[in-house]
Amino acid sequence: MNWTLRHHPTHRETALKFLALAGFLAAYFFYMSWKYDAATGASVAILTWSFFVLCTPIADGGFILAFPIRALFGVRMVITQVAVWFLAIAVNLYMLFENRAAYDITFLTGLLERILTEPYPYWSILLISAMGTFLSIFFGDEMIDVTTHKDREKHHKHGFKHRTLLVMGLGLLTVFAYYHLLAELGIDVSA
Repeated sequence: MNWTLRHHPTHRETALKFLALAGFLAAYFFYMSWKYDAATGASVAILTWSFFVLCTPIADGGFILAFPIRALFGVRMVITQVAVWFLAIAVNLYMLFENRAAYDITFLTGLLERILTEPYPYWSILLISAMGTFLSIFFGDEMIDVTTHKDREKHHKHGFKHRTLLVMGLGLLTVFAYYHLLAELGIDVSA
């Protein structure tokens, strides 16, 4: 891990976000294991993680893997996020065919099953979430890249401000479309 990842304030905040997400997932696993059993807890925890990877327009579920891989090995988070999406899809394909009952345990996993098994209109949630996730990861990679003075100059010369505005604009459109689809599912997000 280089000096900028350990000491730059933006990266400390990113590390804290990572720890909070990983801690939440671990606590959720332990709670579900206590409430049911370890196998059920693991199934529900991994399905919940895959929900956040596949069905939210920000990189929260994938961030659990993307940030430490970027920090330790320098692999861009966009590349890691693609692998995370394939992993989440593989997990759900396995669970849909081998352990479908696991989706019935919580509201969130039931919603995930509905989104995955009803292509129209719910696969658009997957598409919107993919766009939002990759926009946020792209923005996160850009922010990490500009932490050194040399990179800052390079990015300013290549339209960093314009790309940032474009990413933010597309992000707002993604969130608007996502909330509209959630309303179609009967989910009130204003509460």
